[in-house]
Amino acid sequence: MPFEFAFLDWLQQFHNPVLDALAVFLNYAGEHGEIWIAFTLLLLLFRRTRKAGYAMATALVLYLVAGDCILKPLFARPRPCDINTSITMLVARPHGHSFPSGHTASGVAAAYALWLQNRKLGAPALVLAAFIAFTRLYLYVHFPTDVLGGAVLGIALGTAASAFANYMANRKKKQQIV
Repeated sequence: MPFEFAFLDWLQQFHNPVLDALAVFLNYAGEHGEIWIAFTLLLLLFRRTRKAGYAMATALVLYLVAGDCILKPLFARPRPCDINTSITMLVARPHGHSFPSGHTASGVAAAYALWLQNRKLGAPALVLAAFIAFTRLYLYVHFPTDVLGGAVLGIALGTAASAFANYMANRKKKQQIV
């Protein structure tokens, strides 16, 4: 953990008004997955992107169960801002435990599921998820291993969600043939 604090402390030197405003905006946009939920709902509206929307919705639900309900309480890891209280916080201390990063896991899960369904839409979504993951470190609310764990969890859940969406779509096609 000393390395993780050293890295977080090193990041603090890069604070400036532009990065601060972007980090705070992305913090609130991803607070309860609003940005991912809105994008998912938009994709569900159109037939061409509906399967990608189902994959994203499934990924978000999987994260809610696996991340919020199981892993966070299981690990019950304190946040860096709880341990080093000398850091000036730009956002209110998030509720809950630190591992895994929920912003990162849900964002990567949704974006990766989308990328597996539609590379053109998924690539910018993955970039957005990466920016959101970075802000968790920049804002001093997660350790690097929280973000890394969230990313790994997100990739696993996004993969499972995309596979499930493919399975359901193929199942529906087979039923139409019969």
